[in-house]
Amino acid sequence: MSIELAFNSPIFLRYLVIVGGLLACAGVVLGALHLVGRNVASPLRTYRGWLVMIPIVLGTLFLGREATILGVTLLAAIGFKEFARATGLHEDWWMTGIVYLAIFALGAVSLVTDPRLGSPGWYGFFMASPVFVIALILLVPILRNHASGELQKVALTILGFIYFGWMFMHLGFLANTGNAYGYLLFLVFAVEVNDVAAYTFGRIFGRRKLRERISPNKTLAGSVGAIAVSLVLPWLLWFSFPHFSPALLVLTGLIVGIGGQLGDLVISYIKRDIGIKDMGTTIQGHGGILDRVDSMIFVAPIFFHTVRWFGGAG
Repeated sequence: MSIELAFNSPIFLRYLVIVGGLLACAGVVLGALHLVGRNVASPLRTYRGWLVMIPIVLGTLFLGREATILGVTLLAAIGFKEFARATGLHEDWWMTGIVYLAIFALGAVSLVTDPRLGSPGWYGFFMASPVFVIALILLVPILRNHASGELQKVALTILGFIYFGWMFMHLGFLANTGNAYGYLLFLVFAVEVNDVAAYTFGRIFGRRKLRERISPNKTLAGSVGAIAVSLVLPWLLWFSFPHFSPALLVLTGLIVGIGGQLGDLVISYIKRDIGIKDMGTTIQGHGGILDRVDSMIFVAPIFFHTVRWFGGAG
């Protein structure tokens, strides 16, 4: 990945056209609805958020491998910060400091060359990192000679690192693959379409709630509709990974359709348990960073290892 490769990548250029066209169409639809007197205040705020986020995402990928890994690392750190503030963990700098250092270490490991294989990204160390980080977190109560109330902090810290750090950072490690544009652009695009499909099918056909105690607005129809759309997307966007077999295309659709919704539901029950609506207010119309990337947290590592197991991550 580099600026020169982006200019010459048919995959990158196709996604540029697709996303630009969809944004333009959405703007026209919102404008038309406003002219006929419909209240579009809420979707307009969301649309404005997209107008900010999409150029940042595409611009980061355009700048190349290093910028992409750094961008994902920053998102992981900000996401953990939102989680730490929401749960009260941010008051413990021993615990949070370890996670921040670990996230940036994962970014560094993703950037360097594997000393054994000579390939971009130190894969072995990346995969083994949870062992060392969790061990260090478990030692904190011993180092400060304190036992009362430590178990909850240790559990939250380990969850924060594994879920918001290590699992999400698989997205950055995909920048080291030979088909980085295809994998990354597809995942970002497909996961967002999956979210939109779940919302749309739920609004039109939704009757039975999916998990009403966790996310009252999610419906079974929305879930099924999102999976159906996600199963079609890999075939429509096959140019993203022309080396994928039909079976792998189906598996990719299932990973996005099911994994995206699971990631969203996990953040939903975390927010409901601690009694908040959004993890933050960073993005207008979208909430915090975690509210926007939650669907990717399950998808990124499962997709990464699936294409690696089936020989597609080269």
